Amino acid sequence: MEAKGGGDGQRGAPVSSATLGAGVGSVSARDGGPGPQRLGQPRPRRRRRTLERRERAGAAFVLPFLVVFLLTMVAPVIYAVYDSLYRTTLFGGTSFAGVSNYGQTFSSGDFWGGVERVAVFAAVQVPVTLALAFFFAAIFDLRVVKAGGLFRLLFFVPYAVPAVVAAIMWSFLLVPQYGSYTKVAEALGASNADFFSTNLILPTIIVIVIWEVVGYNMVIFFTALKSVPNQVVEAAVLDGASIWAVIFRVKLPMIRSAVVMLTFLNLIGAMQLFTEPSIISTFEPQAISFGFTPALFIYNTSIGNGQYNLGAAAAVVFAVVIAIASIGSLLVARRRSALA
Repeated sequence: MEAKGGGDGQRGAPVSSATLGAGVGSVSARDGGPGPQRLGQPRPRRRRRTLERRERAGAAFVLPFLVVFLLTMVAPVIYAVYDSLYRTTLFGGTSFAGVSNYGQTFSSGDFWGGVERVAVFAAVQVPVTLALAFFFAAIFDLRVVKAGGLFRLLFFVPYAVPAVVAAIMWSFLLVPQYGSYTKVAEALGASNADFFSTNLILPTIIVIVIWEVVGYNMVIFFTALKSVPNQVVEAAVLDGASIWAVIFRVKLPMIRSAVVMLTFLNLIGAMQLFTEPSIISTFEPQAISFGFTPALFIYNTSIGNGQYNLGAAAAVVFAVVIAIASIGSLLVARRRSALA
């Protein structure tokens, strides 16, 4: 009787979810089933399908860029390398030339003279541009000037002007004898001022390019400075730091990544100098030589002289020079950032 009563008591007792889950798990394991599944956890097959859908969606977003990149970047480079290995003559047609076009490029004084001139241009234009851009960005960030938004817009406007239009405008302002700035220079005592002379043509182009791009760099610096936490600046001010210490010892180190990026971009742009000298050459042909810049040498060789194969070889060599200079500057900037 007691055994029966005990049995009835066990049947009437509540059954917990843990006991039920353990029982189900035991049965599933004993019967060879999949075992218990945690609540809310997707099955491996469902998770794999989700990942595949995400990968296909990502590939669909990246595919248009890859197609454009292959058609506009990779394919022209491959064709330039292929074209540089041949030579086309009027009577002989096209024949395989090997590396003779590269040998002619390496022995060209015009080409390497242009590379040297562009290196000097970049060594002056890039640091000056970045220094001016950071200076104006710091002023606007500290709200020293009223109506900062209006002045930022005015500084950015030259970058919105096409380079061709800017070069034409500056050419009219600086043309000898008739330019407005030339007359101002003569009124100040500079007799026979010629900004397009052999000695002044490179500084003139440097000034034009700085005017064009300093606003763009200023906007990037200003955006980076606004991302610096206010707590850091307030702590420096409470410690007695001056305004210049806050700018150069607090904010500048914290936007080092923006400095590296802009140095890299400006260096590549400086090495590809083409528009300004090509426009100025229409006003003052004697001021711009055949190979004033490597890009101008490639253009005049290919389009002006019709030596497309030689121009392709020069383009390949110049692309390698730009890659070496860009990677070298990037490594140096990163090393300085790591040491700092």
